[in-house]
Parts: sequence; structure tokens; C-alpha cells
Amino acid sequence: MFATVALAAPHSPDALRDGLAGLGVAAPLVYVIVWALLTPALVSGTLLALGAGLSFGAATGSCVGIAGATAGGIIAFAIARRFGRSAVDRLMGARLHAAQQRVERRGFLAVLSARMAPGVPTTLLNYACGVSRVRLRDFMWGTFLGGAPRIVAYAALGASGGRLGTPVLIGLALIAALGLWVPASALWQRRRPAPA
Repeated sequence: MFATVALAAPHSPDALRDGLAGLGVAAPLVYVIVWALLTPALVSGTLLALGAGLSFGAATGSCVGIAGATAGGIIAFAIARRFGRSAVDRLMGARLHAAQQRVERRGFLAVLSARMAPGVPTTLLNYACGVSRVRLRDFMWGTFLGGAPRIVAYAALGASGGRLGTPVLIGLALIAALGLWVPASALWQRRRPAPA
């Protein structure tokens, strides 16, 4: 699927807009479905968010992106849970088993923090969470809430079409805020006692 997208997807902003314009009012829904199917194929969420912003504008592109990323993440999570978790459980040593238990207790915060951290490959994170002991509910909400700022930032950048303006400044401010989230979150989690 990744190779097909790399070869067949529109390679210019105008081609992307023209392809989606032919779909009319169904274009945002089609984009969500395509995003959800491409996420398990490891297609970059950053590129998809930029394309959503470029095609639909910052506000609609953000909504499309959040819906597509969440649905795609759940599909990848389910694939990993179905086909990989039992093998990981068998291969895991005592140290990794203890780490798994910690992640399970704080599943939502672990996913939320990883989603908000700059540089974390979210497509691989979907599979990693699927083979872990993170609950689907925690994964879904952590993905939805943690992925939203990054998607909004890239959709705003995509909506700018390369022109410096308010959407670009919003996108850059969100990306900078995400860079501060990681150390603040790590410090907060260290001081907070683990739930029983």
C-alpha cells in the first residue's frame, strides 16, 4: 500500500485539490477513510495532515485529520493486537514485563505523552501500543487528544500554501508548545504516584 501511494498519489498541491474537488461534499469523508487505510501501511501522518490542510483549510482539515488519524491508529492497533501480542508476550523477559505493567496502569497518559512528543513516529507507535497491554479505550482517547495538537499544527501549515501568515504562526506555535510538553509531562509523571 505504501508503494502504491508513493507512485499513484498526486504529487502536487493542484493535483491533490483537483482530485478531491471531483468528489464534491464527500471529499472530507473519503479523505478520512483513505487516511485510516493508509495509516497501517506506515504512510506519514504529517504528510496526510499537510494534505488535509491544503485541501480543506485549517479548520476542516484539522477535523478530517483527527478523525482519520484516530481511525487509522485503531486499525493498526487492532492488527498488532490480533497478530503480534501473543508472540511479544512469549518473548518478553521479566524487565519488559514490568515495563508493560507500568504502561498498562498509565496507558492513557503514556499514549497521550507519546502522541504529543515531537519526533515520535506515530505510525509505529500504533503497532507498539497494539502489542503492549494498553487498553483500547486508553489508546483511542490518548490518540484522539494527544494527536490533535500536532494535526492542527500541520493542517494549519498545509492551509497556508507556503505563505507566511496566521495559519503558519499558529502551526509553529503549536509545534513549539509540543516541544515543551515532553519535559513537563515527564516531570509531572515522576512526581505523581502510580495508581493502584
